[in-house]
Amino acid sequence: MKRSIVAATALLAALALPAQAKPPADAKPLSEILAALEAQGDVAWFDDIDWDDDGYWEIDYRRADGGKVEIKVDPVSGEVRR
Repeated sequence: MKRSIVAATALLAALALPAQAKPPADAKPLSEILAALEAQGDVAWFDDIDWDDDGYWEIDYRRADGGKVEIKVDPVSGEVRR
């Protein structure tokens, strides 16, 4: 019984860990990704930037006209996935 409790606890702990808690080692620096977005001329300011455990940056920003844009960015390529 004690062995099954330990095994169940270990399994639950493993399932509770995020799939990818941080960007991969070959990811571009976040500052480079944000600079590339700003260079496109559409960004007035960044509203929210979060790392998603599914393996991409979730970036919310505002355009000059006040419109809100929500995008997902691949950390390695820097490509936007809308």
